[in-house]
Amino acid sequence: MTMRIPIGIEDFRLLRERNLVYVDKSRLICELIDKPGVQAVLLPRPRRFGKSLNLSMLRCYFEKRSEDFTHLFHDLAVWRAGDAYRAHFQRYPVIHLTFKGVKLERYEDAWAAIKEIITALFDAHRYVLDEGVLSATEAEAYRSILAREAPPTLYHRALLDLSEALHRYHGEKVVILIDEYDQPIHAGYVHGYVREMIDFFRAFLTEGLKGNPHLERAVLTGILRIARESIFSGLNNLGVYTLLRSEFATSFGFTEPEVVELLEQVGRRDQLRLVQHWYNGYRFGGHVIYNPWSVLNFLADAEGRARPYWLSTSSNDLVKQVLEARAARLQPVFEVLLAGGGIERTIDENVVLDQLGHDDDVVWSLLAFSGYLNAEERVHDPMEPPTHYLTIPNREVREVYTSTFRTWMKARMRDRGASLDRLTRALLEGDADAVEEQLQLFVDNVLSYHDTGTPGPENLYHGFILGLLAVMEPEYLVRSNRESGRGRPDVMIRPAQPGKPGVLLELKVARPGRKTLEQALAEGLAQMQGQGYAAELAAAGATPIHTLAVAFDGKEVRVRAPDITPLS
Repeated sequence: MTMRIPIGIEDFRLLRERNLVYVDKSRLICELIDKPGVQAVLLPRPRRFGKSLNLSMLRCYFEKRSEDFTHLFHDLAVWRAGDAYRAHFQRYPVIHLTFKGVKLERYEDAWAAIKEIITALFDAHRYVLDEGVLSATEAEAYRSILAREAPPTLYHRALLDLSEALHRYHGEKVVILIDEYDQPIHAGYVHGYVREMIDFFRAFLTEGLKGNPHLERAVLTGILRIARESIFSGLNNLGVYTLLRSEFATSFGFTEPEVVELLEQVGRRDQLRLVQHWYNGYRFGGHVIYNPWSVLNFLADAEGRARPYWLSTSSNDLVKQVLEARAARLQPVFEVLLAGGGIERTIDENVVLDQLGHDDDVVWSLLAFSGYLNAEERVHDPMEPPTHYLTIPNREVREVYTSTFRTWMKARMRDRGASLDRLTRALLEGDADAVEEQLQLFVDNVLSYHDTGTPGPENLYHGFILGLLAVMEPEYLVRSNRESGRGRPDVMIRPAQPGKPGVLLELKVARPGRKTLEQALAEGLAQMQGQGYAAELAAAGATPIHTLAVAFDGKEVRVRAPDITPLS
């Protein structure tokens, strides 16, 4: 069956009038109306999860206009909900603006872009100027924004002043819709002008949303809830509903029943497990949620192939910068995640950007709210704040970690003599001296003495090695602590196709005063010879099979092969 799949269409009216596939999210309107005591709400969600389309839907529903939009909603949940909700239909003047394109390298360019957005907004409502509802002073201020000559204070007051003018003209209070409010702040953090962006948005949002007598309702979307002391210190009327909350949990992204229905419509119900593997894995307020952008692209793919659609749209520079800056220190933890495991951490709904450089908890919050980790609540003590169990959601997101590590390693090692290609080639040739040389270069340039001196250094070195070898996938399967023979090798490199080399690594760590580097190396060699580690590789058709012992003492590395002929 042919479906009319909308790809990248964020205009609700266009989508509905073209009879394109639409998953009904109009319950969002009901939920907003059912919260009369919450005048302004912030709904942070990952990118491409339907934020812009939902705001377009809200505008079509609430905005007062001469044209009747009943045909856009007549078959949706909000229309079936009854007269209490229809009383708000096309009733209010609406201020709708988006900052999603403001991600520029220079502050001057970002500020110019913000002024253009506000100028275009005022121009769209120029009728309040032309109809004479403004005083002479108000009209002069309005014209100065249209002429791009207004002082900064008028841009700070833009929401308040425009809502007052619209309220006066229409006789109804205003609905304010702001999409991707935090995009300029992310760009400011990455490029060094975050303080200027925070100063503007603090004034802009506080003036427009706090104590504004002309405001009926406001909805903001973004990726993060920037910490209250930075942006929202004065906005005590703001209700924040992150993906950890149960409210609005199914308003963004697709639920499993919605995905099943879409697959059935195209006669591909049998591909549900594939879609789950690639695009599922999120929990929003206790609900199973799929990435909508990726699901729609998958349905539109004539070949029915799963691909990393979400990751190929646009890079999240803030997440990329944080991951690359922390890759060495957090690499053991990421390796647990890449292996399909999880970690338990404290997640704060308020992200303090200034702490990203030194507070790991802020990093986990950033990754969870950006969609790069799934967070499930764990309550151990009802008297204490809950922690969250973090996992990589799905196959699609897993690829960003492996690709980020590869990019980071190549950039970090450039012109320093270390090479992932030389390292992997030496491993597949069983060249212990070359493996030692390359590992030593990586350790010298990546790991610090502080890292190697932390408790549980075995885990650090183990994760470090596995992170380096992730580049070998998918031609080789790099596995950790797998049962094989009578023992369990620390790292196994198994070819995806028989007839290619396989490698076994036994990792050992010296202990000051108890075990020297040479003793650790000898222990690893003896352990490999006595355990029959090569059984799985031999069964997989690997040939030849190389075994190497790797020993670490701080930042010193030794690698040696047993004095036996490689298995073939």
